[in-house]
Amino acid sequence: MSDLSPPEQAQALVASMAAGDRSALAGLIRLYGRGIESFAARTLGNVADAEDVAQEVFLRAWRLAHRYDPAKAAVSTWLYRIAVNLCIDQRRRRGLRQFLGLDTPELGDGPVDPAPDVEQQTDARQRLAQLTPALQALPQRQRMALLLKVVAELDTAAVAAALGTSPGAVEQLLVRARGGLRARLEEEARQTRENGMKGRPER
Repeated sequence: MSDLSPPEQAQALVASMAAGDRSALAGLIRLYGRGIESFAARTLGNVADAEDVAQEVFLRAWRLAHRYDPAKAAVSTWLYRIAVNLCIDQRRRRGLRQFLGLDTPELGDGPVDPAPDVEQQTDARQRLAQLTPALQALPQRQRMALLLKVVAELDTAAVAAALGTSPGAVEQLLVRARGGLRARLEEEARQTRENGMKGRPER
């Protein structure tokens, strides 16, 4: 299987999973586990929740392997669509638990950096890691579209398939997300300049 491209390897692994081969699931996790967990961590802002989501993605992939249709989507798109739905569900559950007073943010739950290998990062990923607080302030679908594009490295059509929308709608989400990030960063820069001026001694 080593002479196959990653998408071809993934399709072969899912076919083996559908036939009951558990070792194929481990192979699929090696291919996409890190990317799925990184996407979930940046979407949810919590490493523990991201690990739960990533585990559930692959459990569902195992259970649903017999239903996967390679004519409809690449394996990566299929997995990320599962991840998107699980992240949405997780945020809804967290919001409900906080509303009912059953779950409160812990002091250590600040912006998350899953610590990917720096040597393998692109400039876009490095910049994204620095933008975590601003990302969390974006509307959910804008944030997911941007993360699928940059972190998961999906093309626009694959992002659209993962989000269940059209490529044109994805482009609009990306335009708004980038605009929102720029506006927030400009505001933060302005506040930093103003605070710096306030701290200067008068002459």
